[in-house]
Amino acid sequence: MTKNEIADVLNEIGVLLELKGENPFKVRAYQNGARVLEALEEAELGRLVDAAELNSVKGIGEALVQKITELHATGRLEYFETLKSSVAPGLVELLQIPGLGPKKIKVLNDKLGVSDIATLVAACTDGRVAELAGFGAKTQAKIIEGVKNREAYGRRHLWWDAAAIAGPIVAGLRALAQVERAEAAGSLRRGLETVGDLDFIVAAKDIAPVMTWFTALPGVKEVTAQGETKASVRFESGLQADLRIVPAEQFAFALHHFTGSKDHNVQLRQRALSRGLSLSEWGLVPAEGEGTAKEKAENPGLRRNAETETEIFSALGLGFIPPELREGVGEIEAAERGPLPRLVEAEDLRGAFHNHTTESDGRNTLAEMTAAAEDLGWDYLGIADHSKSSVQARGLTEGRLRAQLEEIRALNRSGKFKTHVFAGTECDILPDGQLDFDDGLLGELDYVVVSVHSAFAQDEETMTARIIRAIEHPSATMLGHLSGRLLLRREPYRVNVGKIIDAAIAHRVVIELNASPWRLDLDWRYWRLAAERGLMCAINPDAHETEGLTHVRAGINVARKGWLTREQILNTRTRLEVEQWFKQRGRSQT
Repeated sequence: MTKNEIADVLNEIGVLLELKGENPFKVRAYQNGARVLEALEEAELGRLVDAAELNSVKGIGEALVQKITELHATGRLEYFETLKSSVAPGLVELLQIPGLGPKKIKVLNDKLGVSDIATLVAACTDGRVAELAGFGAKTQAKIIEGVKNREAYGRRHLWWDAAAIAGPIVAGLRALAQVERAEAAGSLRRGLETVGDLDFIVAAKDIAPVMTWFTALPGVKEVTAQGETKASVRFESGLQADLRIVPAEQFAFALHHFTGSKDHNVQLRQRALSRGLSLSEWGLVPAEGEGTAKEKAENPGLRRNAETETEIFSALGLGFIPPELREGVGEIEAAERGPLPRLVEAEDLRGAFHNHTTESDGRNTLAEMTAAAEDLGWDYLGIADHSKSSVQARGLTEGRLRAQLEEIRALNRSGKFKTHVFAGTECDILPDGQLDFDDGLLGELDYVVVSVHSAFAQDEETMTARIIRAIEHPSATMLGHLSGRLLLRREPYRVNVGKIIDAAIAHRVVIELNASPWRLDLDWRYWRLAAERGLMCAINPDAHETEGLTHVRAGINVARKGWLTREQILNTRTRLEVEQWFKQRGRSQT
């Protein structure tokens, strides 16, 4: 276990002991031990444990020495597991309610028999909580509200929704006279498909006005914490946001630290230690010597200055690693070998293929969608309305699809728009793997997106064979939303993704990266190896209205996380290159 993981266990032990009503000094000993551990360097903890010198560290007594050593060596602690089993899970769950700490929960349990959320709600409904000494009507009302919001508070949030909140906050922070630099960090900056909370890093000397502005943001429902340099708020949506204010000389280090995943940060710190350096949110300093990493970083004579993250990576013998890649999955080793590939950027996209109109379940007409694409500067737009089996989406019959095909051709001939429209369909893959339209009609189209919209409960073998059969069809151009997942709503259906990728490569079928913020499918974790083997990607917004075309921005995040370059994505090509690709692929399938 790392030192921070061990510290988390010690803190949790402290909470459990407090819930049981243990001696406050014993509780505090675990809390203090956790803080001491967090201040140690990872390598130093290992050295102290190996040398049996952990008891030389102030704040770590014999009882903690035994427990820390056991955790460090085995990753588990029998005392902790026994303690957890002795506390009702419902009491621990109550800690998720704002305003309820271990002490108040202990009182509720002792006086009212509250043991979980249900019994807490009952006690509040009856008014018994308000009658307790130290609680009152206001506390009871706050508990009731906390219970109601618990589901939202505990939820992750779509990247798109979180970005919509974060963007104006960053702009507002940068506009403050006291702010020198401001950035969003965390999983939002890494482009992760869902976000737990927001992190904002600010460089400023005059702190108070920045804190006041942040805690008074519109939509803030609760200020959950506020200190000298850090504040936490919770918005009405349940999304939490943390603000950290640092001196300008620490900004790049804090931004890097609070952007990287845990694995990325651990690996980079280990790399620094191998070079005799200590990397943290405070700076890059010599690993040896007196004082904590923070104390060393505050000494200008010890700290290595870095204005940018590029300089941090350079100091460790690495080229710049884009935020999206900082997941601890080989990016550091790749950066050591040489420059990383130039990842695709939003400006590289020239159009997209999977989009809908009012002919099926879209909310804008063909002309409106085309005008919106032209406003985005796209060279082309693909229309792929649903096929007839998608009755719930007003899927097109053969006659309606042919009529739409003629409408698209007429629009292109009219010269009304500079943006060219490709005529396609999102053709249902039926439960047996057959396609929803006959070969003759499919052959009249520019391209065909094949997708699953039914029979999600099929077993893995059946679903995999079903999709592969569709991929093998000569008219299949690209596969839509491979896994069928809806983020925070629906799990993927059971399918062997590896076999699907193999089939797509073998038959030159594109797999789309569905950029709908609710899908972001195929998952970024598959793309790097698949693209290196020759899989072609298309970033498609699956837009059902004009605003939906902008969802390609979320798809760019996932593509970058999947190490994709412009060359591996079909819709970075010109209109003529796409037409040529469609024709060449069609000829290769006949």
